[in-house]
Amino acid sequence: MAEELRGLADDRALLGRTSTAERISDILRSRIAEGYFPPGTRLSEDGIGGALGVSRNTLREAFRLLTHERLLVHELNRGVFVRVLTVEDVEDIYRTRRLVECAVVRGLGEPPYGLDALAGAVEEGRRAAREGDWKGVGTANIHFHRELVALAASERTDELMRSVFAELRLAFHVVDEPRRLHEPYIERNVAILRALQAGDRGAAEELLAAYLDVSLERVVEVYRRRVGTGGQDG
Repeated sequence: MAEELRGLADDRALLGRTSTAERISDILRSRIAEGYFPPGTRLSEDGIGGALGVSRNTLREAFRLLTHERLLVHELNRGVFVRVLTVEDVEDIYRTRRLVECAVVRGLGEPPYGLDALAGAVEEGRRAAREGDWKGVGTANIHFHRELVALAASERTDELMRSVFAELRLAFHVVDEPRRLHEPYIERNVAILRALQAGDRGAAEELLAAYLDVSLERVVEVYRRRVGTGGQDG
C-alpha cells in the first residue's frame, strides 16, 4: 500500500487549488484503471487523504461517487474496499462494451479517421510485451479501447466508458496468467487499426465483435475457476 500512496502523492498537483470530490474520484478511478489498487484492497482514509492533502469529508464524498460507479464497496464497521466483481458483473461489462464499442465503429463517418492515439496504444502494447510487462500490456489494451471509443467525439460516451474500463481492470486482476490473456490481443488490436486505416469500418466492427466474444469467454473461464459467482455487493 505504501507504494500506491506514494503514487497518489504525485497526483496531488492535479488537484490544484480547487480540490473537489469529483476530481479526487477521477484520480482514484484512473489509479484503479491503471491497476494500482487490486480488488479487495482496503482504502485507508488517513493514508489517501494525507497523500492527496484533502479532508476526510471530501475523500468520503469521492468514495461515495466511486461506490455508485460500482468500483468501491462500503462494508459496515470495516471500511471501504475496491470491489471484487462477480461472473455476472464481467458478463455485463462485456455486454456494455459490445453495445458501445461496436456502435462507435459502425457510426464513424467517412474516412480518413484520426487514428494517431489508437496507433500509439498499439505501440504501447508492443513495447510492454517486448519488456515482458504483461500488466502493462493489459493497460495498453485498455488504452486502445478507450481511444477507440474516443473516435465518437462524445463526452458522455467517454464518461460512461471510463467507469466500465476501470471495472474491466478489476476483472483483469483476477487473471493468474496475464500473458495468456493479453498477448493475443496485441495483434487483434493491430488488425482493427489496419481496417480503420483502410477506411473499412465494417471489417473493423466484425474484428472487434469477434475480439470481445473471445475475450469474454477467456475472462469468464478464469473467473469461474478462481472467484466463482460470488463477490462483493455494496
